[in-house]
Amino acid sequence: MKKYVLGFDGGTGGVRAGIYDKQGNEISFASTEYPTYHPHSGWAEQDPADWWSCLAQSVGKAIKAAGVTKEEIVAVSYETTCCSVMLCMNDGTPLRNSLIWMDVRSSQEAAFLASTGNPALKFNGYGNVSAEWMPCKALWLKRNEPESYARAEKLCEYADWITFKLAGQWTANLCNMSTRWYYDARNGGFPIDFYEQIGLGDALGKFPQKIHHIGDVLGKITKEAAAHLGLSEDTIVGQGGVDAYVGILGLGVTAPGKIGLITGSSHLILGLTDVFNYRKGGVFGPYPDSVIKGLGLVEGGQTSSGSILSWYIKHFCKDLDTLPGGAYAVLNREATKIPPGADGLLVLDWWQGNRTPYTEPDLRGIIYGLSLSHTQAHLFRAIMEGVAFGTENVFASFRQAGYPVDEIYMGGGTTNSDLFMQIHADVSNVTIHVPENPQAPTLGSAILAAKAAGFYDTVDQATTAMVRYAKTIRPNPENHEKYKAIFAQYQKAYPEFGRWMKETRLAYGK
Repeated sequence: MKKYVLGFDGGTGGVRAGIYDKQGNEISFASTEYPTYHPHSGWAEQDPADWWSCLAQSVGKAIKAAGVTKEEIVAVSYETTCCSVMLCMNDGTPLRNSLIWMDVRSSQEAAFLASTGNPALKFNGYGNVSAEWMPCKALWLKRNEPESYARAEKLCEYADWITFKLAGQWTANLCNMSTRWYYDARNGGFPIDFYEQIGLGDALGKFPQKIHHIGDVLGKITKEAAAHLGLSEDTIVGQGGVDAYVGILGLGVTAPGKIGLITGSSHLILGLTDVFNYRKGGVFGPYPDSVIKGLGLVEGGQTSSGSILSWYIKHFCKDLDTLPGGAYAVLNREATKIPPGADGLLVLDWWQGNRTPYTEPDLRGIIYGLSLSHTQAHLFRAIMEGVAFGTENVFASFRQAGYPVDEIYMGGGTTNSDLFMQIHADVSNVTIHVPENPQAPTLGSAILAAKAAGFYDTVDQATTAMVRYAKTIRPNPENHEKYKAIFAQYQKAYPEFGRWMKETRLAYGK
């Protein structure tokens, strides 16, 4: 009997599932979308029931497309969005929709956490705290929905809930805990004094109490989950983790000094290091043991990237959907004809605030330089360039913190556009390596499943065996020189307009 593994990605827009062989070859891939609800500006919620039903649809489609039997799928693992916070009962029943990662309603709570000056804030670079993070959302729920918070027996995240649904046990993973819960595996675990200081001492008892590294064997799938997903009851469940952090495995990033760029609705820049220095500035981490045992993970990111393009196409380019390839293909083709700089347009990519280096949830996006000569394609290219400027701003903070950025390993939605990748290479003057399988998070999940299945002894071994590269994009020196001058203006925007943006939002009552 042939043996395969199943990996799935619980992303922002839906669930993607892939079936892979031992060598990392994709046998099949399927996706199913689910909705996100935005009750107010800066809010974003999802219904966990949608996660579970859409997962079954994606797994069913992947199995059918692969033409394999359920017995041939020997192990499953997963990754999900992180900071997607839930209140639920011990039996897994949610008490409300999840506040997903991009929900930044807890900006006041984030400011409060930052004001404590607690040593745990080293993971934030001793600076502003992101409203995306678990304790901020948990504190908002406690303050604003006290009855639901008090009733909740579990305070967890998307990955933890999926673990319970699959394996029938409540476990927390070091990938999520170290990167978003202030858990310090090298220094006593949870900073109890910090949680008590911010009024969340009781949250520690609501968290899942078992802790695992990603790729650990959790046992076999529950009978109910096997029936729901169409899998064998002998399927092994490997501990999953956070989408982008597992995704860097799918990019082949397992050694110190490598930088991974996971793209999609947001951009996340991640690097591994064996040096555990903490400094004030626009870099998060290092988070100990979050992906590879013994190594730290450093992080920067953009809250909005591909989601801005999706927003633009959805609301302003519906007329192009009837053309061959749809709006994205048409705009991508036309934007290629436009020179760097989009004929004077400059986009600030802060549609849902800024994650790093400013960590300001109350910033919002700007499109500057509009004239009557600009077209849909100009705006499309300008958004791509604005996202790339935001990425370069993160790279700049990495370099300042002592983490060089010369080559990057990229996966996700951006790899569908040669233009978007070239803009990134030109803006940042970096070489980009693209794996054969651009679905890095899903492949990363399959790598964890392969380790749990016993195909490989370590996550590093599994990654080395299962990741290969398809192409390399090198920067255009002439374009880079043009972008340098524009990027200098981009960097002036926050010092010049950051305070004005926040004051203006207050004037609107936002």
